Amino acid sequence: MEFTGTAEYVATDDLNVAVNAAIRLERPLLVKGEPGTGKTELARQVARALGLRLIEWNIKSTTRAQQGLYEYDAVTRLRDSQLGDERVRDISNYIRPGKLWEAFAADEKVVLLIDEIDKADIEFPNDLLQELDRMEFHVYETGETIRARHRPIVIITSNNEKDLPDAFLRRCFFHYIRFPDHDTMAQIVDVHFPGLKRQLVSAALNQFFELRETPGLKKKPSTSEALDWIRLLVAEDMDPADLRRKPTDALPRLHGALLKNEQDVHLFERLAFMARRQGR
Repeated sequence: MEFTGTAEYVATDDLNVAVNAAIRLERPLLVKGEPGTGKTELARQVARALGLRLIEWNIKSTTRAQQGLYEYDAVTRLRDSQLGDERVRDISNYIRPGKLWEAFAADEKVVLLIDEIDKADIEFPNDLLQELDRMEFHVYETGETIRARHRPIVIITSNNEKDLPDAFLRRCFFHYIRFPDHDTMAQIVDVHFPGLKRQLVSAALNQFFELRETPGLKKKPSTSEALDWIRLLVAEDMDPADLRRKPTDALPRLHGALLKNEQDVHLFERLAFMARRQGR
């Protein structure tokens, strides 16, 4: 069972090594990187390449670790008891399995994605230490122990919004997805938009990386935003010559796909204003 990328996903050699090392070590793969660098998509492509089912657990700021195991619906049981419902005799009727339970109970090996773990409370990773390490947990209401029938491939993503506990990090294989360089980005564009004119792709990527490297930029555009922008350029049948932006031009063409806040828009307007003053 080895991952080498897919036709829809450009994986660098070091990323392939990280995925396969995590699989062999049977450790969760913790993937960090800028938003939009393909962390979530990696899990989907690993599942597709290995022919496995994907179970996604999307983490929010209000998500608790217990929800990944199971939830006991005491309120519904109380209401049913007041109504004389026969279901109250079996407490398991009020146990709702979570995503980890689903992955552990699967009849086949699966890929479990825990997406954006850094959105949750700082104690969230610690609360999952034993479950991810031992691949089992106890259901106190029923007295049963849920053990993984087949150890899932666990992929955990983080946007690095907060530090994760050391005890949690020790149990993971770590990989940081670096932002693609010009050649890798060209490969990604070719996967999504095969057959594009090389001159248009080259001109677009040159301008994209020039924009990303602008000093003072608050939010650098991501890979996904570059793809959106190029899709618009194709739809507008843009000529490569039209993309050559002079320093006195305020903003790049169709900049709304790349610049996502007013501070960055104002930054380019100020730079253009200063360039015009110097050119007088």
